[in-house]
Amino acid sequence: MQDMNGKVVAVTGASSGIGEAIARRLAAQGARVVLGARRTDRLERLGAEIAAADGGAAFTALDVTSRANMKAFIGFALERFGRLDVLVNNAGLMPLSLIGDLKVDEWDRMIDVNLKGVLHGIAAALPVFTAQGSGHFVNISSIADRRIVSTAAIYSGTKYAVRAISEGLRQEVGPAVRVTLVAPGATRSELANTISDPELRRAAIEDYRRDLLPADAIARAVAYAIAEPGDVDVNEIVVRPTAQIY
Repeated sequence: MQDMNGKVVAVTGASSGIGEAIARRLAAQGARVVLGARRTDRLERLGAEIAAADGGAAFTALDVTSRANMKAFIGFALERFGRLDVLVNNAGLMPLSLIGDLKVDEWDRMIDVNLKGVLHGIAAALPVFTAQGSGHFVNISSIADRRIVSTAAIYSGTKYAVRAISEGLRQEVGPAVRVTLVAPGATRSELANTISDPELRRAAIEDYRRDLLPADAIARAVAYAIAEPGDVDVNEIVVRPTAQIY
């Protein structure tokens, strides 16, 4: 395993699942991690566990749907560690539903978190990366960014958008800033808990999510992309369970 050479990495949605695994993995490999999420009690516990393992961590409350809050999160990272090398845009929701159910509030929430949250992260961190002359965005998407299934149309729409934005950003920022899209397949996390329909939630847990990757599998992919030399930009990583055929 390569180490992170003391890189400062901010992770959104770090209180559970993939975000928590990323924070643990990167800290274990030498990064100083800045943890952001709404559930600060979990962040406090995670930060303490990282510190107990001789890692460097700081945490603060974060609502990615707020542009001002995201800007403050990046400012917090700079205040604590003096720089920011990587922003992992990980926060996400997956309240699956049929379009005909017209759960418009859930659509709005997915757009706010999954899509606008990533844009807020880019808007907050890009000026920092430009001024430094270096930086790295890691945007966590989903295999839903390339395959649409019933009940996941709006979720897929947000993830398709993240994929498109990531590629456009890569083309525009030039050689100083790297952009990586990581698209997980079925992964152990709390995403299914955001499904409000109990029958769909049961199906998501029992059927689609039968063969699950551990969240650390995604964390290892993120660590690989970050640890590559500065002249190597790992643009896209798709990680599925071996048993997952779609």
